[in-house]
Amino acid sequence: MPADRTAAGPDGTGGYGESLFEPWKPGEGDRIDLGSLAYDHVTRARLRAVGVGPDTRCLDIGAGTGTVARWLAGQAGAGDVLAVDRDVRFLEPHAGGALRTLAADVTDPGFDPGRFDLIHARFVLMHLPDPQRTIARLRDLLVPGGHLVLGDAIDLTTAAPPDSPYRLAMRAMWRALRTSIGTDVDWTPGYPRLLRGAGLTGVAAEVHVPPLAAGSPIAAFWLDTWARSREAMLATGLVDAAQFAAAQEALASGTADDLSPGLITAWGRRP
Repeated sequence: MPADRTAAGPDGTGGYGESLFEPWKPGEGDRIDLGSLAYDHVTRARLRAVGVGPDTRCLDIGAGTGTVARWLAGQAGAGDVLAVDRDVRFLEPHAGGALRTLAADVTDPGFDPGRFDLIHARFVLMHLPDPQRTIARLRDLLVPGGHLVLGDAIDLTTAAPPDSPYRLAMRAMWRALRTSIGTDVDWTPGYPRLLRGAGLTGVAAEVHVPPLAAGSPIAAFWLDTWARSREAMLATGLVDAAQFAAAQEALASGTADDLSPGLITAWGRRP
C-alpha cells in the first residue's frame, strides 16, 4: 500500500499522517510535546557538542511545536534559526527575533532555503521514502564545516520474543505506520554508514532509550499515539482488542517490563 502523504484534513490542507493521527483534532500539539519532553535533553546535548552558539545559522527540519528551534534561537544569539514544517500552526506563535518559520516540504525538488552552519531533523527521515537522497540534499545545504545532526526512532525489541501484549502492540503500530504513511525504521541502525556515504566526516551515532515508567512523558506519548491509531493497529491482525487493552494497561501502570523504541542520533560534518 502506498504511503499516504497527501491526505487532506477538514480544511482541505494536506500533511503528514493526517489519515492516521488526524492532527487537526485537539491534543496533537500536546502529543508532540510529550515526545519533546522525553528526548529534547538528548538532542540539546548533542547540538551543544557539535558547537551551536552565537551567530550559528540553523535549520530545523520537521520542527513540530518548535521546542528545539526555540532553544536553538536562544543559543544562536544574533544568529538565524529557520524552523521548517509542513504544518507551522504550532510554530508561528513563537516566530520573531532569531526564529523564522517556513511552511515547506523537504522532499519538494524546489526546497532550497539557504545555506546553514547546522541542520537538524528529528523523527523526519523515517517517514520519507529515500533517506539517502534526503541526507544528500541536506548535506548540500550546509556550508563547508557545517554539521548535520539527524535523529529517528530505533526499534530494539519487537523483532524478538516474547510475544507480550506490549510487543504485539508495538509490532502492530510499526506495521500500521508503514502501510498507511510509509514509515520505516528498519534502516535507522545504518545511519552512520549513510552519513559516511554522503561524504560527511567525523561521523558517529548514539542511542537513548527513555524508561517506560508509569506517568512518564514517553509512556504518555505512546498511549496517545496508540489511541489515535488504534483502528489501524487492530487492522494489521498483529494484535487483537484484548491484547491491545492489556498493552495499554501495562504501559499506563509501568509494568510493560520492556524497552521503548529509542532515539538514534547520528551526526557528521561537511568537509
